[in-house]
Amino acid sequence: MLDPVLSQSLTKIPLLAHGFFTRAGGVSTGVYGSLNCGLGSADERLAVRENRARVAQRLGAQPEALVTTHQVHSATAVFVAAPWPADSQPKGDALVTNLPGVALGALAADCTPVLFADPVAQVIGAAHAGWKGALGGILEATLTMMERAGAERKNIIAAVGPCISQAAYEVGAEFEAMFLAADGANSRYFAKPEAMARAHFDLPGFVVDRLVAAGTGHVENTAQCTFAQPNRFFSYRRTTHAREADYGRQISAIMLV
Repeated sequence: MLDPVLSQSLTKIPLLAHGFFTRAGGVSTGVYGSLNCGLGSADERLAVRENRARVAQRLGAQPEALVTTHQVHSATAVFVAAPWPADSQPKGDALVTNLPGVALGALAADCTPVLFADPVAQVIGAAHAGWKGALGGILEATLTMMERAGAERKNIIAAVGPCISQAAYEVGAEFEAMFLAADGANSRYFAKPEAMARAHFDLPGFVVDRLVAAGTGHVENTAQCTFAQPNRFFSYRRTTHAREADYGRQISAIMLV
């Protein structure tokens, strides 16, 4: 059974379907069990396609109307004028559309998925924001693309989905130095549990603050940690610690009905 996390803010918008889908309710097995929606994984292709079809059905879309990009941790947002084949995904890390019936998806397994909606202009977006994309401007690029489609930032609602929490996100000195070089104020996103410990980075906090600083009308954080809930979410970092060969990707998706 599909068990998506829902945004309270997006749920209130009429004619909008969305969900931050978990790993539950699919057909994949092993490390991909069970709702792996990542076409870039080494999972069986037919299983991934079935999983994506189930997500589309939950949203009320046709399977071919669920679109994603070939995610590359960029600041590139893509406007969707029509669905494309799953095997012909453009490179980018965010999608925007004003077309009803087209479901926009963002894949993640610790990175931050963000779903956007301007209920007045009827423009939606979905972004994959890992640390690199968030620092590089993918959130701002999504907002700009939405404005080009008729949205206004003051009307945009952004929901930040499940991702790795600060408690689980240990990083090295070079990582911290990169953020401090970009802006000294970024020091507030780093904490050390113990005096000699490595720093822990607050990815969802960084994403929320970037969205607020960019003028987003309303920002909601679902506050779910992917690393800490192995039965509910895929996690790249947890997989790495376990030395598993690969990992599944959960999908977050939004659609104008």
